[in-house]
Amino acid sequence: MENDILKILISEEELHSRIAQLGEEITRDYAGKDPVILGVLKGVVVFYADMIRQIRVPCQMDFMCLSSYHGTQSTGNMVVRQDMSVDVTGRHVLILEDIFDTGSSLDYTYRHVCSKNPASIRICTLLDKPERRKPGITLVPDYVGFTIPNEFVVGYGLDFNEHYRNLPYVGVLKPEAYQK
Repeated sequence: MENDILKILISEEELHSRIAQLGEEITRDYAGKDPVILGVLKGVVVFYADMIRQIRVPCQMDFMCLSSYHGTQSTGNMVVRQDMSVDVTGRHVLILEDIFDTGSSLDYTYRHVCSKNPASIRICTLLDKPERRKPGITLVPDYVGFTIPNEFVVGYGLDFNEHYRNLPYVGVLKPEAYQK
């Protein structure tokens, strides 16, 4: 598995350090608000687990599962595999996302949560890849772990065809690994 990695883009230590910083910011911003922390599965699971432990305010956990990828390409068609289960009417919602890439899934999630009449919505993404943003996507994340170049990344929850999620770092996948 690790032989398929071209380079480590973000080390395990860098991830943990930045997540601790984000946790401090989020804790400060959500003091007294009892937010719903909404994770977008599956890729967010590793980031979510580390992030939720850094948020030092009472909060409620929830998840949605969307899919739009086939291999390395987004199909652009959102499939809701699991909807959120918490009533967020009048609640503060923080969406946690693994990667803000084309913006399709985050835009869909944001609009879906908006339709539930929350008090507020903020976005925290581990990775931001602005070069891949689709025209018309105007969302701007409130919290960004790392801005990355337009390379195909895996690890720390991110996958290629459901593999590599368990790498403890974010790495760039060798082209030959996804051209097989």
